[in-house]
Amino acid sequence: MSNDAPAPEKKGVLAGFKEFLMRGNVVELAVAVVVGAAFSKIVDAVVNGFINPLVGAIGTKDLDKYRFCFKGPCEYSPTGEVQEGVAVHWGPVLSATLTFLITAAVVYFLMILPMNKFKERQQAKAGPVEVPKTEVELLTEIRDVLLAQHTGQDGSPASQGASGSAGPDGSVGPQRDGGISTHK
Repeated sequence: MSNDAPAPEKKGVLAGFKEFLMRGNVVELAVAVVVGAAFSKIVDAVVNGFINPLVGAIGTKDLDKYRFCFKGPCEYSPTGEVQEGVAVHWGPVLSATLTFLITAAVVYFLMILPMNKFKERQQAKAGPVEVPKTEVELLTEIRDVLLAQHTGQDGSPASQGASGSAGPDGSVGPQRDGGISTHK
């Protein structure tokens, strides 16, 4: 047996790499990473310049210094490292949590929410989207057309030679076992 189908065309490594780079998702991802990196600097500046001083009104300005001794008397070196005991550093966790919450809020309110509103307006301008009919709806329409043809437009039977007639429940002739009933 011979195979008449043409062999698939081989692509070079550079052609495949170019095709990969030109996909829409890769370009969008690259833009998102660059914008995210620049945006993280803004969020860090807000946390360090605004949030930390507000928290500093209670204690120290630097959230990294907030900690408590979990076990034993804690002794710290002049650089702030624990020499003895077990210290829990909860300040950096609080700082990272605040950074995350601020980032998520800004992304949602300045990027996601306006984009969703824009998409809703575009869909409203485009008009209603026609929803495809389900199989049941199509079969119901076919049944109604066949029933109308079978009984005629005036309600009297169109031909007496049909193998079955419409029953009182609207069925169009005898059903086989396992058939779909049109009775509602």
